[in-house]
Amino acid sequence: MMKYLFFSLAVLSTTLLFSQEIIKNLRAKEVLVMNDSIKLPGTLTYNPYLNKQPLVIFVPGSGNPDRNGNQPQFGVNGNYIKSLSYALAIKDIAFFRFDKRNVTPSNIKHILKSYEFNDLVNDIKAVINTFKNNKTFSSITLIGHSQGSLVSMMAADENINKFISLAGLGESVDITIVKQLNAQSPDLAKVAEQHIEELNSTGTIKEVNPMLIGLFAKQNHQFLISYLPLDPNEEIKKLNIPILIINGSKDLQVKVVDAHNLHNANPKSELVIIDKMNHVLKIIEKDEDNLASYMTPDFMLSEELVEVIETFIKK
Repeated sequence: MMKYLFFSLAVLSTTLLFSQEIIKNLRAKEVLVMNDSIKLPGTLTYNPYLNKQPLVIFVPGSGNPDRNGNQPQFGVNGNYIKSLSYALAIKDIAFFRFDKRNVTPSNIKHILKSYEFNDLVNDIKAVINTFKNNKTFSSITLIGHSQGSLVSMMAADENINKFISLAGLGESVDITIVKQLNAQSPDLAKVAEQHIEELNSTGTIKEVNPMLIGLFAKQNHQFLISYLPLDPNEEIKKLNIPILIINGSKDLQVKVVDAHNLHNANPKSELVIIDKMNHVLKIIEKDEDNLASYMTPDFMLSEELVEVIETFIKK
């Protein structure tokens, strides 16, 4: 059953201010996408008074972010996906955001049986199939955030008109893992390299370093084996649709060089680096506020980000 919800000022993130008149023109519809037994509940935000409007499908990053961009068990409560959905809907761009497969409790039993990177790709294909024949939408754009950038590249088909890589890696994830660990502990980075080599050669890791158990635990091996060899630079070369690559200068997780790598891999793409924007799409004036912006919705969503996305989608 579809459930219709009308916006009120009370539910809006404090990062953006909208007039009551604009809010009345927006509607949210709860949509349940099914990928076989996997449930992907989501929210479609749109202007019901338009005959045609472009649609964005937002593809989330790693971990288990919900449709708002939050991971409460880790204290992440920035509401960045929800804020972006409102900001673009006001620009008459429909926006679908959903709970990643490992958010919904009923999916866990399926994930424990088998979980590979391509499962995430198939989830997005199921979302695309849900909307591809809807005549309300004049075009479909995938916005892939972080890990979702690679997922989007691999899921894009003839039904996708445009692609936006938002804070997407420009190298295989094994290289990034070692780099990030090396910044904290060169010794631990060497152990990670050994774990990755053992996993790739034997399909398992006999003794995982306790400091790395969150990443290399046995239940993660199948997913990592399918994920580690993938190169975003090779995948983006396969796309023949308009591409926009965006990164923030204050991103602690994905560096500006990653955006340049992707752009160099597909020179027909557009590249935009947004000053002071971080990984959760917030504007950060002080470096010490970067991590704090993950924990609260009170930091401003980048207005430049909204403008850049709107221009790219509508041109």
